[in-house]
Amino acid sequence: MAKMIIGGEAVDARSGAVMEIRNPATSELVDTVPKAAAEDVRQAVEVAHQAFRKWAETTPHKRAEILYRAAELCREHLQEVAVLETKEQGKTLRESQLEVGRFIENLEFYAGLAPTLRGEYVPLAEREKYGLVVKRPVGVCAAIVPWNFPITLMGSKIAPALIAGNTVVVKPASTTPLAAIRLIELCNQAGLPPGVLNIVTGPGGVVGEELLVNPLVRKIAFTGETVTGRHVMEVAARDIKRVTLELGGSDPMIVCDDADLDAAASAASVGRFFNCGQACLAVKRLYVFDNVYDEFMSRFLPRVQRLKVGNGLDKDTRTGPLHTAKQREEIEHMVEDAVRRGARVLVGGKRPEGEEYANGFFYLPTVLENVPHDALMVREECFGPALPVFRVRDLDEAIELANDSKYGLGSSIWTRDIGKAREAAERIEAGYTWVNNLHIAYDEMPFGGFKQSGYGKEHGIEALDYYVEKKSIVIATTPVPAASAPKKGE
Repeated sequence: MAKMIIGGEAVDARSGAVMEIRNPATSELVDTVPKAAAEDVRQAVEVAHQAFRKWAETTPHKRAEILYRAAELCREHLQEVAVLETKEQGKTLRESQLEVGRFIENLEFYAGLAPTLRGEYVPLAEREKYGLVVKRPVGVCAAIVPWNFPITLMGSKIAPALIAGNTVVVKPASTTPLAAIRLIELCNQAGLPPGVLNIVTGPGGVVGEELLVNPLVRKIAFTGETVTGRHVMEVAARDIKRVTLELGGSDPMIVCDDADLDAAASAASVGRFFNCGQACLAVKRLYVFDNVYDEFMSRFLPRVQRLKVGNGLDKDTRTGPLHTAKQREEIEHMVEDAVRRGARVLVGGKRPEGEEYANGFFYLPTVLENVPHDALMVREECFGPALPVFRVRDLDEAIELANDSKYGLGSSIWTRDIGKAREAAERIEAGYTWVNNLHIAYDEMPFGGFKQSGYGKEHGIEALDYYVEKKSIVIATTPVPAASAPKKGE
């Protein structure tokens, strides 16, 4: 049985309770993990709080040295961790390998930013005084991580937190804790002091809720559904905790009539069906100019039809199962709702047939047209392998429809016209716009959504701002006589 990591030690829940982790492709038992209660979370937070002062006083260069060593150790175990993730999450082994690689790159990126953790010198009006602005870590940080990308989304939280001098308690999704536990074991083996990086497994309503209300936790980094994110923000506000929220998305992709249609078709296929469509930044609405619509679809649909559905451990598989039965039911409900409203299924739209699919949560990659813009899969986040495609007259109509959403996470435009690209980039209400590019977030650039897609930024040097407090210090080079000091109330 896998165990939690608290204070550098592998531990069970005090109650002895466990949770089963099952393979979404086969429903077979992969392993069990502790089912923590609030008292287990409090222990982890207390340990992290006790470790904070020493870690905060550790030089950034020493912190970086440990993170580099952790990245090296994780790279040595990349294949082992990738297999573990595929078994618990369902994605293909190649996708898991890429994800573990991204986790390692994240550690290295923030380790490399250690020399940038500097303050400012501020000249003041009085010549005998000057000011300093210094950055201090905030304290214990909680990283609440979802099941769709349980490794990269953990890395984007713990790496900036650690390099800034904070301690961390990770709460992985209840269904995908195994790869996360293994990576945190490796990070601790790399030399992190006990208590600096901990992981607690258990239900969100228990583990996550205790992290939200515990007064020793000063920062919450959460990725998940918008409804849950709203709750996180509300509870964190009671103690004025810092929060970053990376929430839902319904990313639009616009294909103009001057686009490279082959490249756009390939990007739409990868962008929608990578990780079985279970990605915040997946292409979820596709707007194609009317005068190239038919030609584009003739290149796009065959690509979708060639995607082999199967067990993620099979080397020929290109898209694995949905993560849970509930996820599949939600996608089926959205497709049925669209069809009932007049949509037409062009590809997929059902479960694959055959014995190999009997025990997993499989659903064929699906493309629909004539989907009304008030259908569920357009108004809500469609978190699975179903894509509505729309004909549009021009760029104005495409941007208007792209913005007709409560979400604003990512977006893309495919065009050879720099003027169209600039107009889309400026007018689309989203935190990211890719021009002739796949929907991929880069460590070097800030990532966060507009509207109901989130609050704050992850990635980039900007992420560090959410893990430090800025403190102003005034220094008098000549002591100020008491007689010349301002009187009380002045």
